[in-house]
Amino acid sequence: MNLSRLLVLVLVLIFAACSPKFNRYSGNYRFTSAEGAPNYAQLDYWAAHPYKKDPSDSVPAPLRANYRPDSLVDVFFIHPTTYTAEEKKTGWNARTDDAELNAKTDFSPILYQASIFNEVGRVFAPRYRQAHLSAYYPRTKEDTIAALNAFNLAYSDVKNAFLYYLQNENKGRPIIIASHSQGSTHAQRLLLEFFDNALLYNKLVAAYIPGMYVNTEKFVNIRPCQTPHQTGCMVGWRTYREGYVPEFVEKEKGSSLVTNPITWDSSRPTADRFENKGAILLKFNKLISLSTAANIHDRVLWTPRPVFFGSSLYKTENYHAGDFNLYYVNVRENLQVRLSAFWKK
Repeated sequence: MNLSRLLVLVLVLIFAACSPKFNRYSGNYRFTSAEGAPNYAQLDYWAAHPYKKDPSDSVPAPLRANYRPDSLVDVFFIHPTTYTAEEKKTGWNARTDDAELNAKTDFSPILYQASIFNEVGRVFAPRYRQAHLSAYYPRTKEDTIAALNAFNLAYSDVKNAFLYYLQNENKGRPIIIASHSQGSTHAQRLLLEFFDNALLYNKLVAAYIPGMYVNTEKFVNIRPCQTPHQTGCMVGWRTYREGYVPEFVEKEKGSSLVTNPITWDSSRPTADRFENKGAILLKFNKLISLSTAANIHDRVLWTPRPVFFGSSLYKTENYHAGDFNLYYVNVRENLQVRLSAFWKK
């Protein structure tokens, strides 16, 4: 066994031992579809699924006492890019039968992001032939074409997974769409195709799609959420250190969806860190309270440097990886608020 595979195995064992509600990882990665094409009738092609035990079932220890899961709503979660290695070993798209990459996906975004949603509904998160990170930064005309093809292939998997879910698992349940980063690229297409001007709109509790530019003008019925209780709407944000705006954001044309994930209220665009109910960062079972503010600045979300042990050494200005986790509890609580409003409707 080479060193990289050994390290992945060690990480899997560590997370399995530390994650609450998680006694044994059930994914054995038995893949039968030709050329890595996902077969969503098989559980191994789902990173999270209610019929198997997976990291999305985990609940941070401080939140376990009040954990009351519900199964009347479904969450369709599209994970962010985890195919990031400098060497694109399988080309522009990842394979869904790559065990190392699947472990990376399962014990990072599925554990740390998809778990936010496990109390309000059943979580479905498909494995898909995600585009490589470099597809967002093509350097040549040939790369641009290849990148577009990569995103289209990735979306075709997401779409097929959603169709399989609709036909076999939904059974009339309301739906929450959730995603991050590349997942939000695909979530926008999914919302436009299946919800915005279609019958499924009435089933949409809300869409939580942070980490990506979202042109709200493309949507007809799904509008930005203006209040914490609004349903059938979408929320999203991109988090950076106060005073910093990336060059690519400055070049963007038009407005972008940006929600305050503490107040959830368009009339309250700023909130200090004392309103932050809790972040889940490097240690899943450690809740960090009062860590991060949330202040809307044009098309992005600003916060002073987060406050936690060792944060004085944290020099990055881009908090993209923490879009969900910096506001873990606030997102978790807002889900309950919107769901309650949905049922009242």
